[in-house]
Amino acid sequence: MADTKFPKIALGAWAWGNDGTFGSGIDAAELEPIFDAAMNAGLNLWDTAFAYGMGTSEKALAGFLEGLPRKSYLVSDKLTPQCIDASAAEPVAAMYDMQLDLMGLDSFDIYWVHNASEAPKWTRALAEFFEGRDDAPMIGVSNHDLAEIKEADAILREHGLKLGAVQNHLSLINRSSIDSGILDWCKENDVTFFSYMVLEQGALSGKYDTTHPMPEGSARAAAYNPVLDKLEILNAKLAEVAEAHGVGIAQVPVAWAIAKGTLPIVGVTRESHVADAAAAAAVELSDVEVAELEEIADSLGINAIRFWEKEMR
Repeated sequence: MADTKFPKIALGAWAWGNDGTFGSGIDAAELEPIFDAAMNAGLNLWDTAFAYGMGTSEKALAGFLEGLPRKSYLVSDKLTPQCIDASAAEPVAAMYDMQLDLMGLDSFDIYWVHNASEAPKWTRALAEFFEGRDDAPMIGVSNHDLAEIKEADAILREHGLKLGAVQNHLSLINRSSIDSGILDWCKENDVTFFSYMVLEQGALSGKYDTTHPMPEGSARAAAYNPVLDKLEILNAKLAEVAEAHGVGIAQVPVAWAIAKGTLPIVGVTRESHVADAAAAAAVELSDVEVAELEEIADSLGINAIRFWEKEMR
């Protein structure tokens, strides 16, 4: 997997799991044109997980991949500790094979330890499972801090493997993976850093404000609606930068993540999200713009760490 060429942006299928995080559900008929638009735009790296709706996201994505040449797309999936059947004779094998079966695939391109629960138990189990296999995917860890990342890499190397990717929450209002040195470590060790929630589930898209809050009842509404007055200030600056580049507001946080040397994962539930993602890949922010955005974000004092996460150190 070392020679795999990734697009500048990955597309996330978290919301496709209809697990209540994003509000109302989405059906396959709505998703198909989104998938087609993405593939036509060359955005062929798809990020999913069994935890996103207990297989719902994976099955939705699988329906669109069926029949396509395997080399035409890349799939990133995850081993979620909380979803593993620990009573199975070989828990990692059982989950991995179950996910492959759900998606109708023979292999994944990237496979992650989804979080640091019981770390490093599951990294070691994963390393033992893939040791010596020609079909081993790129292996990554998600929601791990720097010490846990280094530990995971050391374990993988003991089994003839290496850490290929790190996936953490990173945005203008949550830069703890930068402040902790994680991003620098990744760059120094040829590890691709995948940034998720760069748009903070739409909070940094310009779509929501105090008069247009997120839909009540969703997990993201509970997290962001109470601070929409502060987010309006940052979104106003994002709008200013967007206008200077002739793009939409939602493209600027993604361009920022690319400028920081990361590969952002952008959730897509509308065709316009795909168009925004494709255009964002072409936006080059100046150092001054990056610094100004970060200064305003810092001044707001927003804690964007979600219930399943920790502050990176």
